[in-house]
Amino acid sequence: MKKFFCAIIGLVLPVLFVSSVHAADRAHTLKIYNWADYIDMTNVLNNFPSWYKEQTGEEVEVLYQTFDINESMLTQIEVAEEDYDVICPSEYIIERMLKKGLLLKIDKNFGTTPDYTKLVSPFAVEKFQQMAPDSTICVADYTVGYMWGTTGVLYNTALVNESDIRSLGDLLDPKFSGKIFMKDAFRDVYSVVVLYVFRDEIARGEVTRDELVANVTKERIARVEEYLNDIKYNVAGWEVDFGKEQMTKGQVWMNLSWSGDAQWAIEEAAEVGVDLQYLVPAEGSNVWFDGWCIPKYAKNTKAASYFINYMCMPENAILNMEEIGYVSVIASPEILEWANDAESNPEPSNLSYFFGEGADSVHANPVFYPDQTIIERCALMHDCGEKTEDMIAMWSRVKGDNLTTGMVIFVCIILALIVVVFILQAINRKHQRDLQRKKRNRKR
Repeated sequence: MKKFFCAIIGLVLPVLFVSSVHAADRAHTLKIYNWADYIDMTNVLNNFPSWYKEQTGEEVEVLYQTFDINESMLTQIEVAEEDYDVICPSEYIIERMLKKGLLLKIDKNFGTTPDYTKLVSPFAVEKFQQMAPDSTICVADYTVGYMWGTTGVLYNTALVNESDIRSLGDLLDPKFSGKIFMKDAFRDVYSVVVLYVFRDEIARGEVTRDELVANVTKERIARVEEYLNDIKYNVAGWEVDFGKEQMTKGQVWMNLSWSGDAQWAIEEAAEVGVDLQYLVPAEGSNVWFDGWCIPKYAKNTKAASYFINYMCMPENAILNMEEIGYVSVIASPEILEWANDAESNPEPSNLSYFFGEGADSVHANPVFYPDQTIIERCALMHDCGEKTEDMIAMWSRVKGDNLTTGMVIFVCIILALIVVVFILQAINRKHQRDLQRKKRNRKR
């Protein structure tokens, strides 16, 4: 179709004119595609144009859009070929986009501007490199980390003792029937549960946590499904976002939660006198990352690279952390000073894995910065590849059978009402037919 139109002489010049105008506009426009509520809009995002002009002498206008799930963002890039300049996918989507050649290299030649991307923790760089499709790919060339965290159990201390829920196996106890919210995210749940169901194999050295999470097999899916079928009778609901709010209200006792959401809930609950705490299961969990990337169809790669660098500035990292409640991958001295608060966190943690030498006794929030002993039993989530459909099918089977007693009663009532309506309608139709028949008989 495009070739046909280009063959029409009368349309060539207008098309070229419009294209040139669009290109000129795009040279001064930065299109950003990010998660909702995932940046300090006032103090960080809105100040980028002025900072960019200071560094480059060039004007730029930011066009900012948000998405709610990784897959919708990926579709916009891969299928619609949208020309976003900067995106913020999660680790498994970054891995998938690298495999499909959907990312451009980030130009880190910033002239006289310092390269703040060098402040990313070596821990994060190492984890990101695990997403490389092959040994020839340096993932740091294509993505720079943004935020990170773990998945664990958020619990109400007035209703649950920590000693009773240290293992995922403890959550199977019938006393927790209807008391648990589970994340409606099959990758996150799988990567946590698989470490529990294969705990004996891990202990015997037959398999590593990283290998278990990275390589999805039908056997592993089946064993995870078995656990989920057992625990689903304790599950009050499957959620993505509302669970943290319900926890602050004491509606459920526990919630499989992302660490950032857990911290938000802990702070909100404290204001109404509810004590919530967070722990990573004894068998281990996943460690997740989001990162900045420049997608294949970007038009303003220069501004995109500068924006990514800008987001790595320690002062901006702190502003973003304070605004959104998640943890930056930046490991500069300023971040360490910000995190170290003995008054709020009396128990020290070994954070040398993240901040380096000299950070083996830091009084940081353990939800934000887990101790090294906890991190050592966490594994990075990966793209499921060709096993994605099998994972989705498993997830659907588990959730589809999760009908609580209340739900069953509700469905039965609805069905009964439908039957009654049909019966009444049938009776009414019969009555109308009888009346019409009587009228016809009277006419005869």
